[in-house]
Amino acid sequence: MFSVVGVELLPDILREHKPIPVIVGFTMGIAALLALRWFGPSEGSLKNNPGKLPLPFLFAMGVDILIDGFLIGIGFAAGPREGKLLALALTVELLSLGIATVVTLTDAAIPRKRAIVVTSFGASLILVGAGLGGTVLRGLSHTGMELVLSFGLAALLFLVVEELLVEAHEVPETPLITSTFFVGFLLFLVLGIVL
Repeated sequence: MFSVVGVELLPDILREHKPIPVIVGFTMGIAALLALRWFGPSEGSLKNNPGKLPLPFLFAMGVDILIDGFLIGIGFAAGPREGKLLALALTVELLSLGIATVVTLTDAAIPRKRAIVVTSFGASLILVGAGLGGTVLRGLSHTGMELVLSFGLAALLFLVVEELLVEAHEVPETPLITSTFFVGFLLFLVLGIVL
């Protein structure tokens, strides 16, 4: 996730050197996530709220998947090779996100059928995002794109800081786990350069 932020989102956000749309989009993203946190489980721990959907986590995940879809759609609008390479690169991130979602829903004691529906809905957002990215966002102004990407940046950072890192620190840290983080970061960094 950190690599996606650093390699995909930040360069696009910083390209225009316009801080106002970035501040507005980022603030809207954080405000939306904090509002969901207010109504959803607190303290990043879902074990104390069994059976309740983790709304902040699911919202952040949904925004992340939509942004990934936007990027894939924009990639295919640029050309089939770019779209395929971008889809391949984002598949790795979505695999880890899918695993994190399953673990989070399991920890929250969500019934299996409900977890399948929620996960399926989340997965379908990639198609919605790709469709929008290939059509609507393709013609969006630079300012509008900065707003969308900044909102997505806030959602990704929230997802990492408030949910995934909390879950990650519940298991003992080993050199293998630490090196896996850096190998994953390097992989996305290299894919960002190659693509």
